Amino acid sequence: LRLLAGLAFADTGTVAYRGTALTEATLADDAFAHPFRARVGIVFQNPDVQLFNATVFDEIAFGPLQLGHSVESVREQVHATLAQLGIGHLKDRTPHRLSGGEKKRVALASVLVLNPDVLLMDEPTAALDPQSQGEMIDFLFDCAGKKTVVTTTHQLDILEEIADRCLVLEHGRLVASATPHAILHDTALLTRTHLIHQHRHHHHGVVHAHPHLFHRHEHHHHPHPPHTGAT
Repeated sequence: LRLLAGLAFADTGTVAYRGTALTEATLADDAFAHPFRARVGIVFQNPDVQLFNATVFDEIAFGPLQLGHSVESVREQVHATLAQLGIGHLKDRTPHRLSGGEKKRVALASVLVLNPDVLLMDEPTAALDPQSQGEMIDFLFDCAGKKTVVTTTHQLDILEEIADRCLVLEHGRLVASATPHAILHDTALLTRTHLIHQHRHHHHGVVHAHPHLFHRHEHHHHPHPPHTGAT
């Protein structure tokens, strides 16, 4: 995700945005960097590394202000984003004093305020309570057809609800690319890449071992997965 966001650069190979390679040189050029930063946003797994302003309002306003948007425009954008994520009541709160779920939503808001075309999310449901996880999954589902969303996750039980394509990496290399359904039912692949493990159980005094795939969580079922990607 850091490579895709232009926060790190590949030693070999290239990552390009609309035909332009992401390099230290191209991202030092404001003519390219400003629209790129506005169109491609990243939300880190740990929101504490992303939040640093005195209030939630200031946190969300920071990005558009840095890109030169007018104060009045920024004020409207922030209020709209607060309403979109249902966190208007937090606008005057200090980010580091919020709950984990609230921090995650503020970090997401600080990126969404720029209305990016591409949203990069690292473990979006990690460390969230079940209700907050459900809200995040609903958000990702609602992005279908509106944004390109790339997520990284080890939580196999949410794949079919957040993705229409899965890429599996092993030691930094792509080893599989398929639908979530196909990936989840490839036990050999999941075992080899340490995404599942053997569970041992006692049955009438006899120990049995079998692969533990994933637990389906109780969540509103969507008939069609959104057009997003998960790794």
